[in-house]
Amino acid sequence: MQALYYVGPEQLELRDSEEAPLMPGESRVRIQATGICGSDLHAYHGHDPRRQPPLILGHEAAGEVVEGAMTGKRVTMNPLIVCGHCDYCLEGRQNLCSNRTMVGMTRPGTFAETLTIPDHCLIELPESLPAVAAALTEPAATALHGVNRLERALFRPLSEARVLVIGGGAVGLLVGLILRHKGVRNLRLADTNPLRRRTVERAGLAAFDPHEKVPEPDSFEAVFDCVGAAPTRDMAVAAVKPGGAIMHLGLQDNEGKLDTRAITLKEVAFLGAYTYSPSDLRATVKLLDSQCLGNLDWVEVRKLDQGAEAFADLIAGRTPAAKVILEP
Repeated sequence: MQALYYVGPEQLELRDSEEAPLMPGESRVRIQATGICGSDLHAYHGHDPRRQPPLILGHEAAGEVVEGAMTGKRVTMNPLIVCGHCDYCLEGRQNLCSNRTMVGMTRPGTFAETLTIPDHCLIELPESLPAVAAALTEPAATALHGVNRLERALFRPLSEARVLVIGGGAVGLLVGLILRHKGVRNLRLADTNPLRRRTVERAGLAAFDPHEKVPEPDSFEAVFDCVGAAPTRDMAVAAVKPGGAIMHLGLQDNEGKLDTRAITLKEVAFLGAYTYSPSDLRATVKLLDSQCLGNLDWVEVRKLDQGAEAFADLIAGRTPAAKVILEP
C-alpha cells in the first residue's frame, strides 16, 4: 500500500509500505478520506516528542472495513485505543484512560490506503453520510465535547450567552457551527488570517481580526480558545465577563503567564477539554448526517500524494480551507 510518512522535522515522504498484520479483535479499514489535524502539523514541525519518525500520521478518517468482523461496513473510528478497565473507562470518560494509545501517534495512522484498528474503535456510518463529511467526525466531536463541557459551567443557558471563539481552524469553525445549532445568536469568531475569516463568513458566522479590533474587556459570558497560545489565553482572560467561563481547546504552546489573579477576582471557570468520549463521537455522526452544521463547503479535498504540498500550504496560510481532507 501507499502511505504518507513523517520522516523528520518538516519532511514527509510517500512510500510503498507493507500492510500491518491483522491481530485478534481488529479490522482492516480501507481509508476513503482522512483529515489533516493541527496536531499533525505540530508533529510535522518536530514539536511533538510523542510522535517519533518514521511514522504514518493521521487520525481523522472514514472508510470501509475490508477485513474483520464488520467487513463491508462503512465506518469512522475513534483513534483513542483504551483499556476498558481503568477507573476513567468505567466512568465513561475513556478519553482520560490511564493506558490509552492512539492511531497516528503510538501506532500507524490514517495517511495510508489501509489501517488496522481494534473493532471497539469502529463506528458504523449511515449510507447518507459521505466519506469526506464523515472524516470530520473526530474534530467535530472534539468541538462538541468542549461545548458541552463549558455549557455545564455557565450560570445561565448557553443560548443566552455572548460568545467569543478564538481561532478559525477546523475546531474553531466547528465550535461556532455547533454553538449556532444550539441557539447561540450573539457569536463572534476571531482569526488573524484573512482567508480563514472569509471562509468563516461564508459559513454564516461573524469573523473579525483581533489585531485590528481587540475584543472588548469583560464582555463575553463564554470564550473558546481554539488556538491555545500565550496571546490567545491573554485575550480570553481579558474578554471573559466576571462569572463567565473559558474553554481551552487549543494546544499550540505552553508559554506565557496565565493571569490567575484576573481569573480569581472575576470568578471565572477556566476549563480544558481533551478529545471526546465514544458517546460524543456517535452523537457527532448523527449531527453531521443531519446536515445541521451546513454544507461543509469550507473543506478542501486533495489526493494523498499531494499531502506534502497540503502541509506546506496549511503552514504558510495559503489555503482558505479550515480543513484539508486527503483521499488515498
